Amino acid sequence: MDSSVSQQWLLLLLTSTAVIVFARADLPGTWDLLVENAGVSSMHTAVTRFNTVVLLDRTNIGPSRKMLSKGHCRSDPNDAVLKHDCYAHSVLFDPQTNQIRPLMINTDTWCSSGQFLPDGSLLQTGGDLDGFKKIRKFDPCELNGSCDWVELADVELSEGRWYATNQILPDGSVIIVGGRAANTVEYYPPRTGAVSLNFLADVEDAQMDNLYPYVHLLPNGHLFIFANNKAASYDHVVDKIVREYPQLDGGPRNYPSAGSSAMLALDGDYSTAVIVVCGGAQYGAFIEMSTDTPAHGSCGRIVATSPDPVWQMEDMPFGRIMGDMVMLPTGDILIINGAQAGTQGFEQASNPCLYPLLYRPDQPVGLRFMTLNPGTVPRMYHSTANLLPDGRVLIAGSNPHYFYKFNGEFPTELRLEAFSPEYLGPDRANLRPVIEGVPETVRYGERFDVLVSVSLPVVGIVEVNLGNAPFATHSFSQGQRLVKLAVTPSVPDGAGRYRNSCTAPPNGMVAPPGYYMAFAVNQGVPSVARWIHLGS
Repeated sequence: MDSSVSQQWLLLLLTSTAVIVFARADLPGTWDLLVENAGVSSMHTAVTRFNTVVLLDRTNIGPSRKMLSKGHCRSDPNDAVLKHDCYAHSVLFDPQTNQIRPLMINTDTWCSSGQFLPDGSLLQTGGDLDGFKKIRKFDPCELNGSCDWVELADVELSEGRWYATNQILPDGSVIIVGGRAANTVEYYPPRTGAVSLNFLADVEDAQMDNLYPYVHLLPNGHLFIFANNKAASYDHVVDKIVREYPQLDGGPRNYPSAGSSAMLALDGDYSTAVIVVCGGAQYGAFIEMSTDTPAHGSCGRIVATSPDPVWQMEDMPFGRIMGDMVMLPTGDILIINGAQAGTQGFEQASNPCLYPLLYRPDQPVGLRFMTLNPGTVPRMYHSTANLLPDGRVLIAGSNPHYFYKFNGEFPTELRLEAFSPEYLGPDRANLRPVIEGVPETVRYGERFDVLVSVSLPVVGIVEVNLGNAPFATHSFSQGQRLVKLAVTPSVPDGAGRYRNSCTAPPNGMVAPPGYYMAFAVNQGVPSVARWIHLGS
């Protein structure tokens, strides 16, 4: 090759590289590395009302990279790897200081489920082996406190639950739905034991694509339960299926085929609930252990409360499995993490999808998806994404291997990152409201004021939106919910402050009792949240 041709190739390479770098930098959103080594690779993640985050892995995974406090070792003669285990498999993380404290958990939490109770404690249920029927609680505290996991000795699950889903109900109890070889539901506090749910058995296939069903509490009090490619409405009061929905085309969507789902923000008179289900693996990829079968990128959207519901279909810019759907304070949904080929499971996926997407539900079909600034860390099997009170999204985990493995194409991931949506950009800082005053406790239907300050004059209405803290695992955030409150126009209150009159949700069907992050949202820019307790 002569020198002129070489120079042309070099110029083309430099130009292409510059275009790629510019394209990445020009896309919305920013990434920050928070912690290089969290000690554990989080399979399950939940944010507490103390602004700390619980990270949780398996106990039978062998040595983690975080030691327990002296004298806090776990002894298990049946553990195939460590019969005397002094390593942490759960930690408490403070995203403001990036400090970490090890937590002690005794029974195996592999592919378990969870949900916050009305008092703010985290209920954690099931798992594998010695955790199969276990019920655990974590009563959160500040990072420097002494809170830790407690295994309940006086109660256990009626049926072992592995790959189940939890959802808090209007009365503050929790329903636990499904699990491997468990086509039943049960409740905490316990009712009468496990109750058959034939719907789960009917949708089971050779891959068991009915695991980790998507469960959403509708504002009429019923449960929207989606498994494989079908959905039903379940009356948990009488334990009965009361409605079946049309089949969603595009193949299986639940574990191990690994799509994701979210319910859009509830607003207005709260009578309408819209469910979105996106992505998934092609049927057979799990059975054949095919790592290169392309994922599909179709999304179905249905008005679950409509008298004649139909699925409205659209396509994401990327096929995606194992993606996480995070409800943002604005009502938009962040779709992040995952892969573009294969299926969920150990060593079962390839081609990581590094580009997050913003799903904008108010836009017309074809304009709802915005591609965001890509990350650099593959987040494959066993990764999570959770909204933080400051509006960032915490990204954790990824361990596509049976044990911790730090070499190879997709090593076990111990880094914690934060993705900041475009609303946190410096060009919008003058629009970002600060909550100066809000009640700590609010009753259903109560009118109350939220006092905010904003640098620039407020134009229009400042929204006040309540987001709960879900339990994120296996591409689904169990219990995730955003409720937009009825508000009146902001009234100036002096020195750049504004008083906003709000009305709390009417009942527990719209917003189950418990702690919520209250966000003030000004022209699409959310404040740092303040926690409030909602109840009767």
